[in-house]
Amino acid sequence: MTKLPPGFIHEVPQHLARPDVPQDPRTGVPIVDLENYCCGAHGFSALIQTETEGSPPHYTLFDTGPDSRSIIRNIEALKPPIELIERVVLSHWHSDHSGGLLAFLRHRRAHAPNAAPLVADLHPDRPIARGIVPPHVGKVVGRIPADPEFAQIAELGGVVETHAEGHAIAGDTVWVSGEIPRVTHFEGGLPGAVRWVESAGDGNGKGEWVKEEDIMDERYAAIDVVGKGLVIFSACSHAGIVNVVKDAVDRFSRPIYMIVGGLHLAGSDLIERIPPTVDFLANKLRPSPTYVLPMHCSGFAAKVALEEAFGEGCVPAGVGHKVIVEGSPEAENMMHGTTYQ
Repeated sequence: MTKLPPGFIHEVPQHLARPDVPQDPRTGVPIVDLENYCCGAHGFSALIQTETEGSPPHYTLFDTGPDSRSIIRNIEALKPPIELIERVVLSHWHSDHSGGLLAFLRHRRAHAPNAAPLVADLHPDRPIARGIVPPHVGKVVGRIPADPEFAQIAELGGVVETHAEGHAIAGDTVWVSGEIPRVTHFEGGLPGAVRWVESAGDGNGKGEWVKEEDIMDERYAAIDVVGKGLVIFSACSHAGIVNVVKDAVDRFSRPIYMIVGGLHLAGSDLIERIPPTVDFLANKLRPSPTYVLPMHCSGFAAKVALEEAFGEGCVPAGVGHKVIVEGSPEAENMMHGTTYQ
C-alpha cells in the first residue's frame, strides 16, 4: 500500500485491470481476490522483459525463488507468458534462488508444451553442498537444500548452458556478468559460509566442510536503458553491492539508474557494512542511482539507512510489483560527455 514512484505498479491494480478479474454478483464490482494473489518467500525471482524498437520483446527469468510452491503460486497469480520465456538465469548456487527451477520447468512443460526449448544459464561450479556456521557457534548447524542438478534440468527440457564469463543474452539486451572482482575493503562475502568438498572420484560422501565466504559463482544481470543508464539485478550481493556497481560502471562506463535485489546487509554481523555501502551509493558514486530497490536479504536497518539517504528513491519493492523503465533518446543526447565514477 506504500506510495510508489511513477512506473512502479502494485499487485492489486494489476489484478483489477485484467479482463478476467472475478466480479461480485451482488454489487457488480471487481473482487480483490486475495485467495489467488502472490505469496512472498525468503528468496528472489524476477521476470525481466526487454525490448528495442522494431523488435519483439525478450523474456528472461532471473532466479526462481526458494521452493517449488511459491513460484508456481505466483505464476498462477500474475499469469506471465511462460511460453515466451527464453532463458532462466541463476545468479548463484544457493537454493533460495534455485529452489523453484525444477518446479518451473515442470509447470512450463505441462502448460506450454509447444514452447521453444528453455535455456538454463548456470555457473559451471555447482557445489555438492553448502552450509552455514553462525557467528560464535563454531560448527555447521545445517546445510542449505540441494540445488538442481544439471541432469535433472535436462530431463525436464532445460537446455543447460554453463557460463563462468560475462555474456549477452536476450537479443543482446541483457548482460550476465562473469566473476565479480572483489575490490572494496569492507565487503567480505557471506560470514560463516562453508562448502562440502570431496576428493575427486569419491562419490561416497567422505569429505569435509571448507570455508567459502566469497561465493565466487555469483553473477549479476544488467540492462542498459537508453537515456537512463544501467538497471542492475543483484540477487544477493554476496560479492558486495559496491563491488557489483563498481564492476558494472568500469565495464560499461554508464550511470547506474536502478539497483534491484538483495543487498545482503541483514543481521548483526553485517551491520558495520551498512554505513560505507550507503555512503558509496549516495555520496561517492556519481551520478548516484535514481532508485534503489532493497529486497530479500537487505535487512530492515539497511532499508532505513537507504531511505534516509535516498528519500523516495529507496523504493519498498516486493513480490507482485511491476516496474516499467522506458528509454528516452532525448535524455541520452543530454548524457553525452558525462563522466561516471
